[in-house]
Amino acid sequence: MPKELLIQVAPEIASNEEMLKVHVSKLLHVSVSEIQHLTILKRSIDARQRAIKINLKLLVFYQGDEVQLDKITLPEYKDVSNAAEVIVVGAGPAGLFAALQLVELGLRPIVIERGKDVRGRRRDLKAINRDHIVDEDSNYCFGEGGAGTYSDGKLYTRSKKRGDVDRILRLLVAFGATPDILVEAHPHIGTNKLPQIIQDIREKIIEHGGKVLFETRVSDILIKNNEVQGIVTQHNDVIEAKKIILATGHSARDIFELLDRKKVLIEAKPFALGVRAEHPQSLIDSIQYSCDFRGEFLPPAPYSIVKQVNGRGMYSFCMCPGGVIAPCATSPGEVVTNGWSPSKRDQATANSGIVVELKLEDFKPFAKFGALAGMEFQKAIEQKAWHLAGETQKVPAQRLVDFTQSKVSATIPKTSYVPGTTSVELGQVFPGFLTQIMREGFVQFGKSMRGYYTNDAILHAPESRTSSPVRIPRDHETLEHLQIKGLYPCGEGAGYAGGIISAAIDGEKCAIKCAESLK
Repeated sequence: MPKELLIQVAPEIASNEEMLKVHVSKLLHVSVSEIQHLTILKRSIDARQRAIKINLKLLVFYQGDEVQLDKITLPEYKDVSNAAEVIVVGAGPAGLFAALQLVELGLRPIVIERGKDVRGRRRDLKAINRDHIVDEDSNYCFGEGGAGTYSDGKLYTRSKKRGDVDRILRLLVAFGATPDILVEAHPHIGTNKLPQIIQDIREKIIEHGGKVLFETRVSDILIKNNEVQGIVTQHNDVIEAKKIILATGHSARDIFELLDRKKVLIEAKPFALGVRAEHPQSLIDSIQYSCDFRGEFLPPAPYSIVKQVNGRGMYSFCMCPGGVIAPCATSPGEVVTNGWSPSKRDQATANSGIVVELKLEDFKPFAKFGALAGMEFQKAIEQKAWHLAGETQKVPAQRLVDFTQSKVSATIPKTSYVPGTTSVELGQVFPGFLTQIMREGFVQFGKSMRGYYTNDAILHAPESRTSSPVRIPRDHETLEHLQIKGLYPCGEGAGYAGGIISAAIDGEKCAIKCAESLK
């Protein structure tokens, strides 16, 4: 009978199946030949001691046991060509998984995506990086797969209350992700692998009768007697439906403005804002693994750090080992940063958003904008950064220690941010209270992670799109908007998710509630 086993082993043993079998046989006091197969159920790194260990949860199959391999297959999707239609606005994780769930439940999704398909986006990303041209509908945030396609592909969520995380991971594996994401403590797909997975999801939706419209932007939501009737596109085409899942992402400012103009209830929401810090990956490795060289059996080290400074949380966000910093503006006249890693995480630099939690009271200077006050606060910082860096997609940058000492950096080395940098005293980018918190916080970071506080680290400003500055309120049970029947605010843009997994789960939940209301 298979035996479940929890063990700690050296990295070189964890990476070699034969060595692992030998190790397990000694622990169980059996010969190696008696062990037929090992299945790794969970894997994590324990770097708390100088001798780093790998934690493994194993299923050991002895000779004679029936080896049960986990077969991952897609659900039985129905042909929904003639089924009741539901409009899904946005083809990010929330929208795509909502559409898949609708197909599974026998409803026909009509996915409306303002940007291009996942391949077509690449030309526009090149234009941002090389020519400093921002396409408002096709960029790192907008287009098939949403911001998740080109922002690392992290699949870790701290919240286990949101829904079935394992179901989403298994669906991703069925669509081509490596099965390792079911095993790793902090699973990650990689920006280079996500596009094909996203494309395969879209093709599955279409294959079973769903519809996906690219380069189609919602210009109006039709509402009658507080009930949705459909949407109007930028070409004045009308698409009718009694159900709309609104999964636009955290950067769809025009949708927030549309809802505000139509007097549809929305609320300002706190979010976090700061900088993106880049260190040499070798430095982060030496800090986290307490060694001069991490070797071939350990992955590039991540880090996670949280401090309380003047009553505010300051913390790392979307940390990308072996990754790069990308330009994520969604309109001309602004600068925005984000980070991502390829699947191998093999770049020479590590970067992370380092952000400070904001409060609603911080948005008082923008009170005249009502529910959009936080969005305008965010926008003002992004526009100021654009002006200070030379009115291109170059980013304001400063060496870390120089920032804490209010000194303009004499030189900025080449960083992974392709459009380039401009040496700026970053205190000019942010409000005074935010600058002071970050200056104090970085000094504290250096006390916790010795070596982190260095002028070899370059700060890029701003990291401002951590989450939506707006919440679109919905009923706790039905998930419908509090005022508008048939409107389902969904995912990050509505304020109900924070990453690929939680957005996908929320998309599925909204689709299920949609289906229930149509019975």
